[in-house]
Amino acid sequence: MNNILITSAGRRVSLVKAFQNELTSIFPGAKVFVADLRTDLSAAAQIVDKAFDICRITDPDYIPMLLDICIQNEVKLVIPTLDTELAVMAKSKSLFDDKGITLMVSDEALIQVSDNKVNTEKFFDKLDIPVGRIYTKDNYKLPVYIKPFNGSRSIDNFIIKKESDFSEKHFSEDRFLFFEYLDHDIYEEYTCDLYYDKKGDLKCAVPRKRIEVRGGEVSKGITKKDAVYDYIISKLTKLEGARGCITFQFFKNKENDDIRGIEINARFGGGYPLTYLAGGNFPKWIIEEYLCDKSVENFQNWEEDLLMLRYDAEVLVHGHKA
Repeated sequence: MNNILITSAGRRVSLVKAFQNELTSIFPGAKVFVADLRTDLSAAAQIVDKAFDICRITDPDYIPMLLDICIQNEVKLVIPTLDTELAVMAKSKSLFDDKGITLMVSDEALIQVSDNKVNTEKFFDKLDIPVGRIYTKDNYKLPVYIKPFNGSRSIDNFIIKKESDFSEKHFSEDRFLFFEYLDHDIYEEYTCDLYYDKKGDLKCAVPRKRIEVRGGEVSKGITKKDAVYDYIISKLTKLEGARGCITFQFFKNKENDDIRGIEINARFGGGYPLTYLAGGNFPKWIIEEYLCDKSVENFQNWEEDLLMLRYDAEVLVHGHKA
C-alpha cells in the first residue's frame, strides 16, 4: 500500500487535505497519516485515518519509532514539515531507503545551508544573489535586524532602530546575528515555492507576495509573476541536492526591482496552500515521482494575481479528556 505519513502536521490541515486529494486520485485505497508529539491536540490529526504519537525529534528513539510506524502501516513516503526534522531525517535516509520508504528531504549539504543564516548568505553569494549584509557586533549601522543564526518562523527576531532597543543578550548570546535592516516601506517581501525534481531541476516556481504576516506565517498573500519570478528563472533553474518543495524568501525594492536573498527553507512553507490553489500541484508531483516513478514536466501555467485571505477555523473533538 502506498500510504503517506506527514510529520509534525499540527495546524497544517490544508497541506494534509492536499495530499489526501492527490493520493486518493492516483491510489484510491491509499491513506494519509500524521505523526506528532500530541496528536490529540493536533488539528490535522483529527482529519486523517490514523495519527501516531511520537517523541521529540531530539530524542534518540525518534528515528526507530518513525521507522516502525512506517513499516507497520505500509507507509512509502514521509513528508517532514519542520526545519528541525530535516537534518535528522537526511542522515537517516539510507536506513529508510533500504526498507522501500522515501523520506522527502533534500541532501544534507543543502539542509546545512538552510539551517544556518551564515551558510545561507554564502550560498546566495555563490549564486551572485545580493543579500542583506551581516554586521559584526562591534561594527553595525542602525537600524539593525537581529535573528538567530538557526531560527525560523520569526521567533526571537528583533528590529533595532536606536541603541536603547538593544538588550544585553543581543551581544552576549552567540546565536544572535546582526543584519542590515530592509525597510518594508521600501521593500516588498516574497516567499517563493519552488519544486525541484529528483535531478535538482526546477519544474515550477510560484512567488507569493506577503501582504500580512502573523506569527511568522503569511495570513494575506498574492501570487505574482513579476521581476521576482524572472529572477528565480535566471538564477535557480538547477539546485544540486534539492528535492521537492524548497521555499525561498526574497525582498524586492518597490521602485527599482532590486532583489535581495533572505532565507531558504528546504520544506513546505506555511503559505504553500496558496501555491497549491493557484495550480502548483507539488503533492501530485511528489506522488508521481516517488511512488509512480514518473518524470515531472515543467509547469509555469499557474494562476497569477490569486489573492489569499486566511481566517481562523475550528476542528472540534467531542468528549476529549484533557
